[in-house]
Amino acid sequence: MTDTPPAIDARHAALLVMDYQPGIISRLGDPETLIDRANQAIALVRRRGGHVGYVRVAFSDADYEGVPATSGMAALMAGAGDAFHADSPLTAVDPRMAPQDGDIVVRKSRVGAFSTTDLDEQLRAREVDTLILAGISTSGVVLSTVRDAYDRDYRVLVLADASADPDAEVHAFLTERVFPRQAQVLTVDDLVRLLSDGAA
Repeated sequence: MTDTPPAIDARHAALLVMDYQPGIISRLGDPETLIDRANQAIALVRRRGGHVGYVRVAFSDADYEGVPATSGMAALMAGAGDAFHADSPLTAVDPRMAPQDGDIVVRKSRVGAFSTTDLDEQLRAREVDTLILAGISTSGVVLSTVRDAYDRDYRVLVLADASADPDAEVHAFLTERVFPRQAQVLTVDDLVRLLSDGAA
């Protein structure tokens, strides 16, 4: 979708699958194709020796009690009720793409993947310098994580066809006009061609 980026060494790359959980996927009209593409990317990254991380949004009792009234999250959390409680099955990673042993799994309580998790520390410990993002929604977790990852000096790639937004026009605007300023925007098929296993 943009100029072709150089090859990606999978050993230093992580695919972040973000907010792929039943309570969010259910908001999309036809999620099956999206899930299939995300699973293709997951399988590819695993085969090439890369890292896979899962980010989910869910709130503990302490999160509900600790959010200040001035926070924009307060109204969202109140409106979500128990559906976004950390113990709810609606906040688990979708079982169609369940994590495997050794994968990174973090629970966040804000929009972006970094600010309320130890994700950055886990990625640095694995010597990851490149992030491949797939998430729901494009205007939520993907947008926030692109900006934060860019500021943390990661190389950022966004899988446009493994991300989605309830508003298709917003998805198109972000992937075509906004993200290319700070990330490479590509498809799962592009990733097949670009992702190297690092063998010399």
